[in-house]
Amino acid sequence: MDPAVLSAKIRATLAPCRLGDWPTPLEPAPALARALGIAALHLKREDRSAPCGGGNKVRGLEFLMSGAPGGTTFVTVGGTGSTHCLATAVHARALGCQAVLAQFDQPETRESRAVAVVCATTAALVVRARRSATVPLAVLAAWHRARRLGGGRRWIPGGGASPRAVLGHWLAGLELATQVADPPDVVLLPLGTGGTAAGISLAVATLGWATRVIAVRVAPRLVANAWRTRRLAGGARRILARLGVALPTPGTLDIVDGLGDGYGHPTPEGERAQALAREHGLTLDPTYGAKAFAVLLRRGTGNVQRVVFWHTFALPQPESA
Repeated sequence: MDPAVLSAKIRATLAPCRLGDWPTPLEPAPALARALGIAALHLKREDRSAPCGGGNKVRGLEFLMSGAPGGTTFVTVGGTGSTHCLATAVHARALGCQAVLAQFDQPETRESRAVAVVCATTAALVVRARRSATVPLAVLAAWHRARRLGGGRRWIPGGGASPRAVLGHWLAGLELATQVADPPDVVLLPLGTGGTAAGISLAVATLGWATRVIAVRVAPRLVANAWRTRRLAGGARRILARLGVALPTPGTLDIVDGLGDGYGHPTPEGERAQALAREHGLTLDPTYGAKAFAVLLRRGTGNVQRVVFWHTFALPQPESA
């Protein structure tokens, strides 16, 4: 089936709310490609997904927030620099709802501080875990305190990692098919909670492409792993099967480790990637984008000549706060 027709069918059937401006741009970056020694590089600008707060998480939130009445409180969890927490808070408010966030500390960078400020000023409540072992208690406290705000409550998993959210990222992969003349050799993206990677790998299988999906692990292995990603993709396939859309099983996801000293900790490779990207007008964050992009600076990545880089992070704008 034609990707555009299939996308329209799924949107009409499942009726996600409209948070983003689709399609996001696919931009050629020929000078940056030459600097990397590859034939072609395109940037999938998920950072431009929505004026009030972009990033890849908007895709999944369209499905996770759909049907919520005004005044609903969305409760979720993430780090102090979590773009998922940021997107949840910003888009909940845009829908006439609110967000309560359970958050744990992560290393401070310019980007994570900017995210934390907007989360604090946009969310109805932020519950901080004092240490990693108390994150479950912070989540429980956030859920109970959200009840006092009135209206209904809705839980959103950390990172938005659920099969319904994967559908949004699957649609993003189908969208890519309408923007390229030929399938790329590689789609490169960061691997956190796995929803985006699950959706893109499922889309590549749907399209019958031989494209490799390379996911760069930027979160601990307990969260960012092939099993979890396959499970999310499988859940999305089952939802679509109930709608009469049978999809093939995604191929193997190529996972490359880029975590370094831990989640949110910049790496030397990532900093070099940031510097090179900056020379060509591309801003990468140290937690996700820089670590993923750094793979292109390595040798021995295979016969990779045509790459689509999934640019997931949107730095909050001052007016958003």
